[in-house]
Order: sequence, then structure tokens, then C-alpha cells
Amino acid sequence: MVSVKPLIIDGQTFIATSVSLPKTTLLTISNDKGYIMCGALDVALLNRLLSNRQILAGRAIGVKTIEQLMEAPLESVTVAAEKLGIHAGMIGKEALLKMV
Repeated sequence: MVSVKPLIIDGQTFIATSVSLPKTTLLTISNDKGYIMCGALDVALLNRLLSNRQILAGRAIGVKTIEQLMEAPLESVTVAAEKLGIHAGMIGKEALLKMV
């Protein structure tokens, strides 16, 4: 099952995507500039192999719902996200609002 829904945070529109897979669910919240995602995101890979793309992204671990992803502290972020003022420990929705 795949769910794609608009999500409004402080008047800004994002897209919440949930993909149900065997024994796990992939969760992302994105806009046209960046995204946050559940623990499946490999931030080290983005920083190492795709650094030229300057991807704005953050990862939260232990989340099971879109709501939890918005409220969870980010465990890691890309170098590009750090340059924008997004950092590990920042709450998901705060990081998203910096991507506007």
C-alpha cells in the first residue's frame, strides 16, 4: 500500500508519503527542495556518493507514522542540510520549515 497526501505545516505544503513493505514502512515528508525520512535513509551515502547533488535531507530513527516523523528529533542530516541550518537533534517539522 502506498499513501501520498498533502501535509500543511505552518501554512506550508509538503507531501507525506508512506510505503507499506513486508515488516517495515518507509516514511517521507518532502517539498520541492528537500525531505526528511525514516531510518531507511542512508545519509552517509548521500554525503559520500551524491555530494555533488547537494541533497537537503534528514533522517529520524524509530518512527512508525508520519506524525512521529514530524515530531522526532533528526538523528542525522546531509551536509547540504547543515549549511541551511538544519542539524541533528532538530525536530522534523522544524527542519522541514527551513527547507521552504
